[in-house]
Amino acid sequence: MAGFSKDLGIDLGTMYTRVAEGQRVVIEEPTVVAIDVADQRIVEVGKPAHDMEGRVPDTLEIARPLLNGVIADYEITERLLWALLQRVSGPWRIFKPNVMISVPYGVTSVESRAVHEAILQAGAREAYLIQQPLAAALGVDLPINSPSGNMVACLGGGATQAAVLAMYGIVAAETMRAGGQQMDEAIVNYTRRKYGIIISTYTAEQLKIKIGAAVPQDTEQSMEVQGLDQVTSLPRPVTLTTGEIVEALQEPLKAVTETCRRVLEKTPPELVSDIIDRGLALTGGGALLRGIDKLLTKSLGIPAYLVDNPLTCVAEGAARGLGMYNLLRRNLPQV
Repeated sequence: MAGFSKDLGIDLGTMYTRVAEGQRVVIEEPTVVAIDVADQRIVEVGKPAHDMEGRVPDTLEIARPLLNGVIADYEITERLLWALLQRVSGPWRIFKPNVMISVPYGVTSVESRAVHEAILQAGAREAYLIQQPLAAALGVDLPINSPSGNMVACLGGGATQAAVLAMYGIVAAETMRAGGQQMDEAIVNYTRRKYGIIISTYTAEQLKIKIGAAVPQDTEQSMEVQGLDQVTSLPRPVTLTTGEIVEALQEPLKAVTETCRRVLEKTPPELVSDIIDRGLALTGGGALLRGIDKLLTKSLGIPAYLVDNPLTCVAEGAARGLGMYNLLRRNLPQV
């Protein structure tokens, strides 16, 4: 019966959850659930629920069950995973899937067990955990099967992770439980301080994506957004530029740089020389911020580069990891 089960890799992220089967991502949805408050019934999952955020009556609750990369609401996470597995395996699910699911590096045994139990309760036949940096390295085909050093940074919405890998394992790593969400909040705070305008985190995210950058750009872009005036509490437009977003993001970007620097400081010198040759692979949604590769290259003294599949590599690597379980098992989180 096990031979008919699907093998799935899941990247359970603070902002997005992605499910891969083989080398193909079959589901990519925001990690958001809409719940009927009266009977605690799930109304929508993923993008439809995300589109409702800030636009629903009190009878509906829009919930994000993960915080800083780990489960904050176990029951909602379980129901979210159940709904996603149902999409992949069908409503009858005669053969339950085998799942390898990602967790941030350095999570506690309690946090690991919560993820493991949630995916089993959601309908997995067998469940294994894999650290996100290891899954990302597998997903971008880094040669981690050798004793040479490889470095990857996972710049997620709720957590920033940097790791040096060799021999299918993590040699040195660090996790900062802050990421893209803190960048959005930095833009919100900057706009409030400079213009006296309150904008939503969604608007801040759009500013970051459309005109944002990590370093000053040759071409300055601008974008007009609507916010609430702090004094009059009335709507007022404000136009922000790329340079202003760069300024707003300096503090969170400095924290990202320091996380990578601390990992390099803990890395054996023999592996550092390999990393200087091979560079730092940037993955996750934060890696798409313009110029972040240049910022890290200048700050760390090693070449940083954006991988081809920054958003999907963790899910793809987790799916690949199922077929390599015997090689990876001694380096995977135990529950």
